[in-house]
Amino acid sequence: MTYQKEFTYETRPVRVVFRPGAAVTATPGEAARLGLSRLLVVCGSRGERVARAVADALGDSCAGVHAEARMHVPVEDADRAVAAVRAAGADGCVAVGGGSAIGLGKAIALRTGLPLIAVPSTYSGSEMTPVWGLTEDGAKRTGRDPVVQPRSVVYDPRLTLSLPVALTVTSGINALAHAVEALYAPDVSPLVSFMAEEGVRAMAEALPRLAADPDDLDARSRALYAAWLCGACLGATTMGLHHKLCHVLGGTHGLPHAETHTVVLPYALAHNAPAAPRALTVLRRALETDDVPRALWDLAGRLGAPRSLAELGLAEADVTPAAARAAGEPYANPREVTVEGVRGVLLAAYEGGPPSTA
Repeated sequence: MTYQKEFTYETRPVRVVFRPGAAVTATPGEAARLGLSRLLVVCGSRGERVARAVADALGDSCAGVHAEARMHVPVEDADRAVAAVRAAGADGCVAVGGGSAIGLGKAIALRTGLPLIAVPSTYSGSEMTPVWGLTEDGAKRTGRDPVVQPRSVVYDPRLTLSLPVALTVTSGINALAHAVEALYAPDVSPLVSFMAEEGVRAMAEALPRLAADPDDLDARSRALYAAWLCGACLGATTMGLHHKLCHVLGGTHGLPHAETHTVVLPYALAHNAPAAPRALTVLRRALETDDVPRALWDLAGRLGAPRSLAELGLAEADVTPAAARAAGEPYANPREVTVEGVRGVLLAAYEGGPPSTA
């Protein structure tokens, strides 16, 4: 690996517990360690069964279960969740589930300052970041605030056993996107590069195993380990074009989160590749390929994931306005962001053919 002579790296205090069964066995202890005695458990409808098991484990420390998390955290959902926290007199929050549940927990933390414990059941990586997002009037706003960073993260590979294969694949590729963009971020550092390479390698190895045998607990553990590393990369760096596009496609056009990341990643990387040679060197090594965008596109197709925005419901007429919105705000990216360039990325992703770095 080429030595990076200049960098800045900032880490934030977070405690990670990683073991099978930890959701029930470790969460009460994490709450006690933080001095919390009245916690609201938040989740989505799909994860309510697991969330109630966590609530039962908390016993008298549980102030209730709020099972209303949805994708992209609509601001009205955040309003209701904050009201529920205040009505319960909660002194903290436990978010159980994927990015939607953890995103709602972060919205609560942002509004109230209460500490958050995350118990992730997918590979979204949100649990390792100080990044929050809220959707209002068809636009998704994001920001960074240390108050939303979970104070404890409880990783339990058994929770991911119930994750359907289709969502396992797209959630895992979503995690890969965090590592990919971290590698060409303006604030990348040697430690982030090492985490990103290991995370990409581990996830790319785990996903085919899980597609073949969804009950393989060792592969589930490997994928969750990879998601932790990729999420840590997301939390330590500034994301670029890929994430901006996915925020626009999700927040404005209602496309599903993980599936959108899966479709867009090869095309956004192909677009940025000429301006990110160091990132491509790391990714070639991690994936053992000379053509990284094509390898990511092939991986998604081989595992049965969607490969076009048309499959996800985007209309071709939406491509141009989405490009204008994504290019309309300044953000870090290794290649200059132009409306025409972004439109090219979106059009290629809409059509779903093999990505080209030309």
